Amino acid sequence: MDAPEAVPREEHHAVPESGSLGRWIDRLALIPAFGLVLAMLILIQEVVLRYVFGRPTIWAHETTVFLCAISFVYGGLLCTARDRHIRVVLVYDMLPPGARRTADILISIICALSSGAFAWAAWQMVKRAAWRPDGSFHLETSGSAWNPAFPGILKILLMVALGVMALQFLILAINYARGPKGAK
Repeated sequence: MDAPEAVPREEHHAVPESGSLGRWIDRLALIPAFGLVLAMLILIQEVVLRYVFGRPTIWAHETTVFLCAISFVYGGLLCTARDRHIRVVLVYDMLPPGARRTADILISIICALSSGAFAWAAWQMVKRAAWRPDGSFHLETSGSAWNPAFPGILKILLMVALGVMALQFLILAINYARGPKGAK
C-alpha cells in the first residue's frame, strides 16, 4: 500500500517585500497571540470564581478586553507584513503580472497615506488621553471600580501601530516598485 501524499501546508510569514520590519512584525506576533491565551485563562478563572465560589473579580473583564484589543490592533500590522490585507480579488486576480505589480504599488501608497492619516488622528486622541489640560502626564482610565489606565495605553498602542503600518506600506510600495522578490 502506498503512503498517502502529504498535504501541502501554507506557511504564514511576512512577504519578502515587507523587508526586515515585516520580519520583526511577524516574529513579535507571538506576544499578542499569547495575550489571547492569557485572556482565555483569565475568563475561565473568572467563571470558576463567579459561579463556583461566588467571588468574582473586578479586573477580569477589563483585562480580557484589553488583551483582545491589543491582538486586534497588532493583527492589522501582521496582515500588512504578510500582505493579507483586503483587496478586491475578483479584479486583482484577472490582472496580468505587470498590472498586478502596478496595483500593488498603488494600493501600498494609498494604504500608507491612509494609515498615516489615521495615525495622525490617533495622535489627536492620545493628546487628550495621555495629558491633562495643565500639561502633566496622566493616562486616561476606565472609570470603573478597578480603574486601570487601559484606555490610555490602548490609544497609544493604536497610534504606534498605525504609524508602523504606514511605514510598512511605504516599504512595500518601494519594494514592489523595485521588482518582484517573492512569487505571488
